[in-house]
Amino acid sequence: MLKKKGVLRELYTNRILFLMLVPTLLYFLINNYLPMIGIYYAFVQFDFNTSLFQMDFVGLKNFEFLWKSGKLTELTINTVGYNVAFILLVNFLSIAVAVLLSEVKGKWFKKITQSALFLPYFVSFVILSVIVFNLFNYEQGVLNTVLQQLGGEPVDAYSKPKLWIFLIILFFLWKNFGYSMVIYLASITGISEEYYEAAKIDGANIFERAWHITVPMLKNTFAILLLFALGSIMKGQFDLFYQMVGNNGLLFSTTDILDTYVYRSLRVTFDMGMATAAGVYQSIFGFTLIMVVNTIIRKINKDYALF
Repeated sequence: MLKKKGVLRELYTNRILFLMLVPTLLYFLINNYLPMIGIYYAFVQFDFNTSLFQMDFVGLKNFEFLWKSGKLTELTINTVGYNVAFILLVNFLSIAVAVLLSEVKGKWFKKITQSALFLPYFVSFVILSVIVFNLFNYEQGVLNTVLQQLGGEPVDAYSKPKLWIFLIILFFLWKNFGYSMVIYLASITGISEEYYEAAKIDGANIFERAWHITVPMLKNTFAILLLFALGSIMKGQFDLFYQMVGNNGLLFSTTDILDTYVYRSLRVTFDMGMATAAGVYQSIFGFTLIMVVNTIIRKINKDYALF
């Protein structure tokens, strides 16, 4: 029977390789698939005194409550809005800086600049929260200290929700765009020098070479990074938002995302059903989005699609 082609033949022929896969398969089974049973919490009335499958089944009432309360709409707008801004601004700045650095001739300047821009990526979100607090603290923050010394009035930044839209985007860019810039810079180094030499012979200047050669060659890298980012567009940046905003309810209207809402639902209100419903909605929305975008990209150019 093993001589016939099929699953058993494949398993027997490569039994050592499949055996090496067992620890990885067990890891994903235990940590990624078995916990998915908890999705059932989204459809029941949570009760600490009752086991999961003995709780009262309420169907879509948890989702209905989220929708009618208006919270789901607010969370979706905040989560998607921030992530769209993150994706567009990070990629634009990363490509621009990578192209500029690739044209710099000074080796030491390029290395120092690259390291300086990449360094904030390693700053933890806890340290970032300390930096933000010391900058915008009402009583002893750097901003208000400078304003008072200049004769101005102090600003209570922690009571101005709209201000934090710009602050969160600004600090996200400061922390993360250096990482994407290194990826684009690595892609640029892989472009053949023959293209640039031919462009020089044709009289193209540095800007024309960058626009007509470097940027088009980065389309594939941009498409892949875009799809990866879109896959987690509903995930948000929990560490960033929670560490910068914390439990300041005054800022929730513009800074509350799905991740922070789920965390507070579990930690403060202990509403497992509502938190799970928000998490399920988050996963389905993200999965649908990446499938739609990948389909569109595949129709435009199959080489740029993930699958």
